[in-house]
Amino acid sequence: MEPAVPHPAGDRVFIFDTTLRDGEQSPGASLTPDQKVAIAWQLARLGVDVIEAGFPLSSPGDFEAVQRIARQIRGPMITALARAARPDIDAVWQAVQDAERKQIHMVLSVSDIHIERKLRSNRRDVLRRGVEAVAYARSLCDDVEYSPEDAGRADLEYLFETLEAVIDAGATVVNIPDTTGYTLPNEFGALIASIRENVRNIERALISVHCHNDLGLSTANSVAAVLNGARRVECTINGIGERAGNASLEEVVMILRTREKSLGLRTGIDTTHLAEVSALVSRHTGIPVQPNKAVVGGNAFAHASGIHQDGVLKDKLNYEIMRPEEVGMGESRIVLSPRSGRHAFQFRLGELGYHLSEADFGRAWEQFLALADRKKDILDRDLEDIVRSTHSLAASPPPLDEGRVGVVA
Repeated sequence: MEPAVPHPAGDRVFIFDTTLRDGEQSPGASLTPDQKVAIAWQLARLGVDVIEAGFPLSSPGDFEAVQRIARQIRGPMITALARAARPDIDAVWQAVQDAERKQIHMVLSVSDIHIERKLRSNRRDVLRRGVEAVAYARSLCDDVEYSPEDAGRADLEYLFETLEAVIDAGATVVNIPDTTGYTLPNEFGALIASIRENVRNIERALISVHCHNDLGLSTANSVAAVLNGARRVECTINGIGERAGNASLEEVVMILRTREKSLGLRTGIDTTHLAEVSALVSRHTGIPVQPNKAVVGGNAFAHASGIHQDGVLKDKLNYEIMRPEEVGMGESRIVLSPRSGRHAFQFRLGELGYHLSEADFGRAWEQFLALADRKKDILDRDLEDIVRSTHSLAASPPPLDEGRVGVVA
């Protein structure tokens, strides 16, 4: 599948990490300044293009964290969030001004429901506020990002008008948020395409997207946006964030990596650090990574079905579209269970040093199935007990060339 719309930005997709701002908005996930700095160092090592370090006006601790990150971290652009108001913009500028590369990021609603029911305002006043805020921010900083909040539910003509006006005022990035996670991938992709077609000065700004996961579509919507010309994706490690979370950085990056030949798109991420950063964020936020989480979950490269185990033992490509070492996850795992096949059971016995006669193996297999139906976790000592009970076994060192798939018993 080729990108739907050619784009002058070329094949590079920039990764904007908002783990330290939107990710921290997950209930119970607050971070200390020291923890934020530690995560920022690892994000820089990972190769993200932009780190959104926080919301400086929200608290003295967040201001401190953003300022420390701006002063210490080199490589990624450092930004922070402001509302479209001078006190917010001033706080961001004071916090990020010492960064090697810096940006002011501001947000202001664009949907009618937000304008009327949240801001208690009207379209004209909101547009004026946005333009004035961008012009002021641009007087301080060369790089200004404008996010029209709830763009996924906005009136298109008003959204186009807003984007044109803020670009004329100096915005260098326009970020299109699906704030409530409401849109479908085909709708969000079409929205990005329509922005490129209808906003007369859009080539003067980079199109970014920020998708929420309320319906489980944040990653799909982000990729749909990229296929239609967006060239920056805002995401978080492990997909954490407000409510149901944000687009998962590791998912977006690995989609583009595994489909690079067909999509013609790439990022600058060193994917071998993904698992390490995932674990760090989980540890500091206290939010566990679900076992079946794509890319970095504990079961992402684990195989429990006998049919799958047989296929993986013959060739990993039968059931794995990426290598676990590509994302820092170590080895594939064969998990022995009632669904395991004879091949996986025999392979694990060989790893433990046991090679049984055909008759003894048959008896051991029957005992294994009976135990696996009663016990959730099959341990090595369980297998050893099974082998001993067959009475007639032959022990030998494990084969030298069969350690390519780790087995969990």
